[in-house]
Amino acid sequence: LIIDWYLKKMTKYILLGVFFMSGCGVKTELPVAIKKPYEMTIHDHTRVDDYYWMRLTDEQKSAKEYDIQTQRVIDYINLENVYKEQSLAHTNKLQDKLFNEMVARIKKDDNTTPYLKNGYYYYSRFEKNKEYAIHCRKKGSLDAKEEIILDENELAEGYDYFALYDKYVSPDNNWLAFNIDTLSRRFYTIYFKDLRTGKILDTSIPNTEGDDIAWANDNKTIFYTTKNKTTLLSEKIYRHKLGTDSSNDVLVYHEKDIEFYSGVYRSKSGKFIIIWNNSTLVSDYHILSTDNPDGDFVNFTPRGTQHEYTIIHQGNKFFITTNWNAKNNRLMEVQDNDTEMSNWNELIPHREDAQILEIDSFKDYIVINERIDGLSQLRVFNQNTETDYYIDFEENAYAAYISINKEYNTDILRYAFSSLITPRSIYDYNMDSRERTLMKVEEPVNGYNSADYQSERIYIDSRDGKIIPISLVYKKDLKTKKAQNLLLYGYGSYGATEDPYFSRTRISLLDRGFIFAIAHIRGGQIYGRQSYDDGKLFNKINTFNDFIDVGKYLIKNNYTDSNHLFCSGGSAGGLLIGAVINMAPELWKGAIAAVPFVDVVTTMLDPTIPLTSNEWDEWGDPREKEYYDYMFSYSPYDQVENLDYPNLLVTAGFFDSQVQYWEPLKWVAKLREYWQGNNKLLLHTDMESGHGGKSGRFRRYKDYALNYAFLLDLAGIKE
Repeated sequence: LIIDWYLKKMTKYILLGVFFMSGCGVKTELPVAIKKPYEMTIHDHTRVDDYYWMRLTDEQKSAKEYDIQTQRVIDYINLENVYKEQSLAHTNKLQDKLFNEMVARIKKDDNTTPYLKNGYYYYSRFEKNKEYAIHCRKKGSLDAKEEIILDENELAEGYDYFALYDKYVSPDNNWLAFNIDTLSRRFYTIYFKDLRTGKILDTSIPNTEGDDIAWANDNKTIFYTTKNKTTLLSEKIYRHKLGTDSSNDVLVYHEKDIEFYSGVYRSKSGKFIIIWNNSTLVSDYHILSTDNPDGDFVNFTPRGTQHEYTIIHQGNKFFITTNWNAKNNRLMEVQDNDTEMSNWNELIPHREDAQILEIDSFKDYIVINERIDGLSQLRVFNQNTETDYYIDFEENAYAAYISINKEYNTDILRYAFSSLITPRSIYDYNMDSRERTLMKVEEPVNGYNSADYQSERIYIDSRDGKIIPISLVYKKDLKTKKAQNLLLYGYGSYGATEDPYFSRTRISLLDRGFIFAIAHIRGGQIYGRQSYDDGKLFNKINTFNDFIDVGKYLIKNNYTDSNHLFCSGGSAGGLLIGAVINMAPELWKGAIAAVPFVDVVTTMLDPTIPLTSNEWDEWGDPREKEYYDYMFSYSPYDQVENLDYPNLLVTAGFFDSQVQYWEPLKWVAKLREYWQGNNKLLLHTDMESGHGGKSGRFRRYKDYALNYAFLLDLAGIKE
C-alpha cells in the first residue's frame, strides 16, 4: 500500500513500466525517468542529454524545504531505491547473514599499535558495539595512566554521518586540533581541545579541507586550508591564532590556478611549515620556519612544467624525490637555507627497472619505498656509512609500505605488510640490527587460517604485447578444474596501483567458492611511470582493453567462463566497468559499478563541477576537439547502446564530492531506455553518505553485504 501510494504521488514526474520479479511473482514497478532534452553543442557536434535535469546544487540538496526541481529528483532516486529493495528482497536473509559474519570477524575491543611522538605513546581503541574510535595517549611509558584525548562516539551522537579526519597535538603537548565532517561532502570543521582541562573551545573553523593542520612552535598558531564551495578545490591557506574568531584569520597563500590543489603541513623534523601545491603534472612548495609563524613563506624553487616532486626535511637539509629527468624518480638533497633547484645534488639516480614511490627520514637513515617488477620494496639507506639494503619479504605477491613513523630520533622503522592471504601485519624493524618485531596482526577473530587459501601471481600478454600481472586468491578445497565463479577487480587511473592486499570481507566470497582476482592494468603504475602514461589521455583505451584481455584470458584458461565471470570497480574504476560492459557486454555475468565516473565528457567540459579543472591532465581537456572526440569514444554515458548488458548494480552517494550523484543516476536512467533482455539493472543511492559510503566501524559493511548478495544471487548461491 505504501508503495502504491508513493507511485501514485510520482505519476506527474515519472513514466512507469512494469517488471515481474523472477521466482517470486511480486509485481515491481520499473522506474523510467521523464525525458527533458538538453542540447550541448561544441566542435560542431551536438549531444542531447535527456536526463541533465537531474543535477542539483548543494544549496538545493541542503535546503530545509525542497523546491519542485529538487523534489522531482529526490522522488526519482527514492523510486529507484524502492525498486532495488523489492528486486533484492529475496536476498534479505542472505544480506543479514553476510553482514553478521563480516562484523563477527572484527575484534570488538581492539586497539591500534601505539606509536611514540614527542614523549607520548598514542593509540586508538574500540569498545564493543561502538561504531567509532576512542583516541588515547600515555606519557613516557605504555605502563603509564591512560589519557583519553578524544572520543568519537560522543562527538558522533545525533549525526547520520560522522568522520574524523585526523588529530594534531601542539608541540608542547597541551592542545589538540581536530577536524570533523558530518555531511560526507568532505567539508571539515576544525575544533580545539585543551588537553589539560578537557574543554573544547567554543571557537571553531568551518569549511576547511581535510588535510594536515600545522602547528607553529608558539603553540597558539595553526595553519589550515579552505576549499572553494563550488569547485571543491583546496585553494587558500590561512593563519589562525588559538581562541580568536576565525573570521579574522590571515590569508597567507591563495592558489589561483584552477588545475591545482593546495594544503599545508608541519615537517616531521618540526622545523618548517610547508605549503604544497599539486596538479596532475606539477608540484610546488613554500616553506616557513615554525619559529616564525608571522613571517612570509618562501618558494622552495620556482614552479616548473611537468615537474613532480616531494620534499622531506632532516637535520639541515631536504631530501627530494623528483621526476626531473627521471621518469621513475630519483632522490636528491639540498641544504635547507638555499633550496633553489640549481643547488640540488643527486643521492640515488634514476632506474628504468625501479620506481621510487615514497621516502621517510630518520636521524641516521632514509627509508625508500620502491616498486620493482610490480611489487613494493622497502630500501634502507644508512647516511653515515652510505650503504643500503632491502628488507626481505617471503611471499610472491604482497603489499608492503611505510607505516606511522612520527619519531625522528630513532633507528626503528615501523612498516606494514599484507598479502591476499596474510592479514595486515605491523612490524617494528631495527635498521641497525635488521631484526623485526611483530607488533600486531589484524587477523579475523573467527579462526581464519591462511593455510586454507592460495594466492597466485600470473602474467599475461595484452593485445598489444604489454605484460599485465594478475593477482588471484581462492580457497584451496573449493578450487576446481571446472570454470567457477570469479570476481575481477580493477581501477587503472591516476597512477594508483592496486597492490595484492588482504580483506576480511572477501572471505565471505572465497568461502562460497569464488575466486577473487585483481587486474593490474595500465593507468596504474605497476611497472613504473610508463604504465601510468600508457593508460591516460590518448592512451586511456589501453586501460579498458587490458581489463577485457584479462577477462578473456581467465575464461580461455578455464578459471571461469562468461556465465561465472563478474567484475567490479569504483569511482574511476566505475568508469572502467562502464566502458568494458559497453565494449564487451557478453563477457560478464554481472558487474558492480560503485560511485562510477561515467559522464566523462559533460563533467570534463564544466569547470564549475567539483574537481573538474584539476583532472584535465589526467583525462584531457574536451574544450580541445581531439580530446573531445577521444573522450566521447569511450565515455560510458555517451556510448550506451541497445545491448544485452550483463546484470548490473550501480551505487551512488547523494553527498558525493568526488563523483556527483547525478552521474550514476543519469547513467541508470539512460541504460533503462536502451536495456535489452531480462538481466537486472539496479541502483542503490545512499542518501546519507558521500564517495566513501557509510561512516562507522560496522555500518559500512551493510554496503558490502548488499554487493556480495547481488553477486551470490546471480551465481545461484542462496546462503
